[in-house]
Amino acid sequence: MHYNNYTNNKIKTDYGPAPFVIDINKATLENNTYRTALWTGKNLQLTLMSINPGEDIGIEVHPVNDQFLRIEKGTGVVQFGNSRDNLYYQQNVYDDYAIIVPQGTWHNVINTGAEPMKIYSIYAPPHHPYGTVHPTKAIAEAQGD
Repeated sequence: MHYNNYTNNKIKTDYGPAPFVIDINKATLENNTYRTALWTGKNLQLTLMSINPGEDIGIEVHPVNDQFLRIEKGTGVVQFGNSRDNLYYQQNVYDDYAIIVPQGTWHNVINTGAEPMKIYSIYAPPHHPYGTVHPTKAIAEAQGD
């Protein structure tokens, strides 16, 4: 059984853990929140992100999560390293690029473009609480996320 819960151009949160089908490109491009947990299950989580020009996701590490990020729209830079102060790898990224972040790897994604960068991200296991919505990066940071 499959569900298409994305109707009338409205995205709610969080559709997990029910089966779910969505036009991920459309949902990602239409998302205007810094972060929205779209689907959270026991072993996997799908989030949508919109990173404003000149902003970043923030240097972070996930001790127990692997992470997949896909840039649907935007121009930026991804950085990796073995510590917050040693992001020794850097590469430009564009529309349709995928980024894989193994657990324990420090990383950052910076929007260097003139428009919001539209990203979807998959965490395994889930990283954010069920139903997480952060309208802005400032709100996410204020909530310790």
